[in-house]
Amino acid sequence: MIRRTCAVVAALMLALTPAAAAAEAKPVATGLDIPWGLAFLPDGSALFTQRDTGQIMSLKDGQVTEVQKIEDSQPTDGEGGLMGLAVSPEFETDRTVFVFYSTSEDNRIAKLRLGEAPQPILTGIKKNRFHNGGRLAFGPDGMLYAATGDAQDKGSAQDQNSLNGKILRMTPDGAPAPGNPFGDSVVYSMGHRNPQGLDWDDAGRLYSSELGDSTWDEVNLIEGGKNYGWPECEGECGNAEFVDPLVTWPTREASPSGLAVHDGNIYVAALRGQRLWQIPLNGDGSVGEPTALFQGEYGRLRTPVSAPDGTLWVTTSNQDNNGNPGPDDDQILSVTP
Repeated sequence: MIRRTCAVVAALMLALTPAAAAAEAKPVATGLDIPWGLAFLPDGSALFTQRDTGQIMSLKDGQVTEVQKIEDSQPTDGEGGLMGLAVSPEFETDRTVFVFYSTSEDNRIAKLRLGEAPQPILTGIKKNRFHNGGRLAFGPDGMLYAATGDAQDKGSAQDQNSLNGKILRMTPDGAPAPGNPFGDSVVYSMGHRNPQGLDWDDAGRLYSSELGDSTWDEVNLIEGGKNYGWPECEGECGNAEFVDPLVTWPTREASPSGLAVHDGNIYVAALRGQRLWQIPLNGDGSVGEPTALFQGEYGRLRTPVSAPDGTLWVTTSNQDNNGNPGPDDDQILSVTP
């Protein structure tokens, strides 16, 4: 089985080059508590979730304020809680945002007008202490996509009837999106272990980052109806039944959470790897060699998002169970690659 070991070695060497060192970061908010989901409103202000406190926070003109607390959100003493956040494409008229969170019973997706109670649109996603996935994002087609983990039930990723170990695609009301590959189902792709990154390039191609088990982490090009192999494969499989990843890393160098397509590159935030991976993106959807940015400088990195000012905002995740927080953690950083 051919692995991308050479790519990883090259990436580590490139991390020492002047191009890698040229990236700059400055904090736009500090003293946060596990910021997880991050999205911008039409006025340029940002909203973000805090995973364990269950709060939706606003960041505007450098000031952080609480918008509201999701009362039935419950942390799992691991990776669950208030996770993904997405802003409606029609926010200026419907004033609606979407959240992915853990309750006492399940993981669920809900919509809400800020300040009002959440209205569940998809429930019954199995929760667990670990492997909850949790990312939400609207695609260029106007549909809502969600990344779900296998909740440490490996078989669920290969069970078409399970919502776990999947990338889901739905209408803003939670119904199966038109054209979904498995009939009357919100399932869009399957065979995922713990995907936590979702973003699209200018051609409408969807990319996802995924935490592996103990060997290989992945970046995948996601296509509807395809199977990405877990638990039969971790990393490249070489089996025609499954789609091989575009990029793999040893888990110690990545353990990726969020992913953003920004200015001709894919950026992947690494938790255990404590770096921001920059992957050149070609016009045909293929990728170049990764470069590691900020290795060890800011600790665990969780979520990168393109900001209205042309920079890339990146959250740290040092207040979580595996972190070693510094005096300013957690932070949101504005990165100029």
